[in-house]
Amino acid sequence: MSRPEQRAGAPSATGTAGLDIILGGGLPPNRLYLIEGDPGAGKTTLALRYLLEGAKADETGLYVTLSETREEINAVAESHGWSLDGIHVMELVASEEALTPDSQYMMYHPSETELSETTKAVLDEVERVKPRRVVFDSLSEMRLLAQNPLRYRRQILALKQFFSGRKCTVLMLDDRSSDESDLQVRSIAHGVLTLEQLSPEYGAERRRLRVVKLRGKKYKGGYHDFTIVEGGLEVFPRLVASDHRHKFQREQVQSGVKALDDLLGGGLDRGTSTLILGPAGSGKSSVAVQYAVAAAERGERAAMFAFDESQGTLEARTAALGIDLQAHIDGGTITLQQVDPAEMSPGEFVHAVRRQVEERHAKVVVIDSLNGYINAMPEERFLTIQLHELLTYLGQKGVTTILVVAQHGLMGSAMQSPVDVSYLADSVILTRYFELRGRVKKAISVVKKRSGMHEEAIRELRVGKGGIQVGKPLENLRGVLTGVPTFERDIEAGQGGTNE
Repeated sequence: MSRPEQRAGAPSATGTAGLDIILGGGLPPNRLYLIEGDPGAGKTTLALRYLLEGAKADETGLYVTLSETREEINAVAESHGWSLDGIHVMELVASEEALTPDSQYMMYHPSETELSETTKAVLDEVERVKPRRVVFDSLSEMRLLAQNPLRYRRQILALKQFFSGRKCTVLMLDDRSSDESDLQVRSIAHGVLTLEQLSPEYGAERRRLRVVKLRGKKYKGGYHDFTIVEGGLEVFPRLVASDHRHKFQREQVQSGVKALDDLLGGGLDRGTSTLILGPAGSGKSSVAVQYAVAAAERGERAAMFAFDESQGTLEARTAALGIDLQAHIDGGTITLQQVDPAEMSPGEFVHAVRRQVEERHAKVVVIDSLNGYINAMPEERFLTIQLHELLTYLGQKGVTTILVVAQHGLMGSAMQSPVDVSYLADSVILTRYFELRGRVKKAISVVKKRSGMHEEAIRELRVGKGGIQVGKPLENLRGVLTGVPTFERDIEAGQGGTNE
C-alpha cells in the first residue's frame, strides 16, 4: 500500500496538543529540527510521541538510537502505554566488542570520507525503510564520532541535504552534554525546540519548553510549562489574553445577600475581577463562597480553586453556615479543586482555570487564596504579571473573578498584604475586625469599584448559622478601620452604632 502524500505546507502534527498550538498546528514537514534539553527533560518521550502520531496517519517512522538500547526505548514506550510495533527502531549502541583493546582504537574512528561508517549505516537504513518521520537520538554521539567541529558541521549538512529530497521530517535530539550550546546545528536546523528541567528549592521539579527558532512560520514565543504524564507530554501554552476576545452581555452579578449587593452598588459587574482583603477569619472566604453558590442557584457554573483550605474543611465550614456547597458540587454546578502549589507550575494552574472556563463554561471563578499560591513559589519572579494576564483573559471571557488575599495582622493600621495586587482588580472589598463593648466584631466596606458607583459606608458583617449577614451602615461610630472605634459625641452612650 502506498503512503499518502502530505499536502504541501500542511503541518506535521507532533501528537502533543499543547505543543501543536504553540507551533500553529505542528512542524512544517520535510525539514530538519533540533530538539535540545538536559537528560530527563522529556526529549525521548516527545520524539516517540511524534513517531506514533505519524504512524496513525500511515507515515512510516524510524527511530535511530546511538545511546540507548532497543530494550530501553521499549521500556520508555511501555511506561506510557505505547506499542512501538509500527515504528522501525535502529540500534547503533556500541557492542561488547568495543571493550576489547584492539577495538577501542577502531570503534567509530572517523574516516577521510564525508560520512562516518555509522552515518553510512543510518543512510542505508533510511533507503531501505523510506520513512516519512525520522528521529536521531542523540547528536552528542555523532559529535563524538566527528571528533572536530568542522567535520561535525559538514556531517550535519550532508544529512540535511540527504533528507531534503526524500520528504522526511527529521528530529535530532541533543542532550547538551557539550560545554556550550550547539550553535552549529542551531544555524543549520529549520527549527529549534529547547526543553528545560528546573529544580526549585522546595517542591517537585518544573519543566518548560521554548521555541528558539522556526523559519517561515508564526509561533507562540516565550516559555511554556509542561509536565510528563502517562501518554506523553502535557504542554500548557503561555496565556496571551489578547488572543481570547469574546463578546458578552454586561450585567450585574448578585450575591444573594441584598445588603452586600447594595454595598457594591447593586452587585459585581460581569467580566470584572474583585479582590477581597482582610485578616484571617474575617469572612473573606465565606463571602467568596456566597457568590459561587449564588451563581449555581441561578443555573450558572462556578469554579473554586482552594490553595489554603482542604475540600473537607471548606465543605464542613460552609455547611455550618447553612450554605449547602456540597449539594452544588455533587450536582456539577460548582467545581472545587484543591491545589497544591508545590506540585503545580504557574502555567499548569492557568491551564486548569482555562479548562473550567472554556470546557465547563464557568461564569464565576474563585481563587482562595493568592497567599498560598505566591508564597509557595518564591522563586517564580513573574507571577504578578502572569496573574494580570489571567485576569485580563477572564474579563474578556465575561467571567466574574474573585480573589482572596489574607493580610498580616488583626487590627489597626499595621495591616499589611504579602503582595500588592489591588491595582490588578476592578473592585476591592475590605474586611476588618473591630472591638466594641468587649466584643470582637467584623466590618465590611468597598474601597474601589472601577465599573460603577458603590457605597462609601462601612457595614457590620456577621458570619454565623444564618449564613452571611450585612448590617446597616455604622454611622454612629468613628475609627472602625483602626480596630478601636469611638461613638460620635452627639450620640448618647449606649445608643446605635452596631445595629443591635
